[in-house]
Amino acid sequence: MIAAVSGGGDSLALLLLLRDYLKRAQSGPSLLAVTVDHGLRAEAAEEARSVGRLCAAHGIAHRVLRWEGPKPATGLSAAAREARLQLLAGAAGAADSDLVLTGHTADDQAETLAMRLKRGGGRGIAGIPPATLYDGRVWFVRPLLKVRRSALRGFLEARGIGWVDDPSNRDRRFERARVRQALGEEDIDRLTGQAREAALAREDAGKRAATLIAGAARLGAPGLLYLPHSALQEAERGAAIYTLRILLAVAGGTPHLPDEARTAAILARAGDEGFRATLSRAVIAVRRGRLYIYRERRNLPRLALADGMIWDGRYRVMVRGERKDLALAPFGAENAREAEVADVDAPAGLVRSALAAEPALWRDGRCLGRASEGAVVSLRPVAGPWARLLPSFDLVPARAVAGVIGGATIPPLPWRGHKEENR
Repeated sequence: MIAAVSGGGDSLALLLLLRDYLKRAQSGPSLLAVTVDHGLRAEAAEEARSVGRLCAAHGIAHRVLRWEGPKPATGLSAAAREARLQLLAGAAGAADSDLVLTGHTADDQAETLAMRLKRGGGRGIAGIPPATLYDGRVWFVRPLLKVRRSALRGFLEARGIGWVDDPSNRDRRFERARVRQALGEEDIDRLTGQAREAALAREDAGKRAATLIAGAARLGAPGLLYLPHSALQEAERGAAIYTLRILLAVAGGTPHLPDEARTAAILARAGDEGFRATLSRAVIAVRRGRLYIYRERRNLPRLALADGMIWDGRYRVMVRGERKDLALAPFGAENAREAEVADVDAPAGLVRSALAAEPALWRDGRCLGRASEGAVVSLRPVAGPWARLLPSFDLVPARAVAGVIGGATIPPLPWRGHKEENR
């Protein structure tokens, strides 16, 4: 397993707690500490070396990974976070592991929720999840999420171990630093409790939506989802709206679910024959008691083939060999009109509309055919909201959607029983 260790008190405490646990267990996975140097502070290199010295003193393997290349002028925090995830996931893969542990605490949870509440809440008030699946392959786990930061500092002090305080944690130019300085003890207790309640509510809503998705939603043709209007009518209203939000985001390939109020307005018209609307890059069309959902044809990408990339938020691409001469672009309306759509349980016009937005291989402006399982490239459907990051809150509906669209099997949560051969 990988422990992400910056040199701060939280991550150092995590590292030593893991080392103690594995030493007592006398069996289990090996432990590798990984420090990411973002190259943003001159002191970071020495801090990484300091972590290395501590690891050496405790018999723990250690690697330093550096975020190379130019840094963006805007959105630096988000870019650094994505770079850190990529580097840590890559380290896990190189170590033949699917598990990265981080030192997030109850204090981090409270700060995160305080910031999200300022922005209006929504599904995000569930806070930081105990685990997140990254890129469909590596679990990022937060075992200290219920532990206070002060308790971890006390643990280190008892061992005579110092830690590094990142100056950005005190810099009031950053929102988290301002929130951290404003929260009192009662605030932290209140906010962490609120996050737990919201997480349970989000999981419950996901389970109800998953039941509806697995029981009623179907893939009528490539890129064309449908479900009977009667299934939505008979379901509890909240579950029906949540289900429709999920299916719209999946069909549209968007990373976020559409607005709840706009989705509710569409649901109110879902029984009207011939009704048609667009939301979250998806078209909704009502025909003969069914609600069909597919990707609209605007703003579809044309991308050079690259192994592992996600096309349009809907397909993960696997490329065999270097094929710089090929691009992945939409099949197109003209090609879709000529496609054979017989023996499909859906209106031919809708099938062709969905096909037009499906990926195809192109070379020098000429379509070579729809991209599917083949010698050059293979595609696997993904659910846009969870294509990169799948919070454990949403595991049940994500699995239901994967079953409908033919997505990859989602690995089990990294709790007891995970990877039995490593226990």
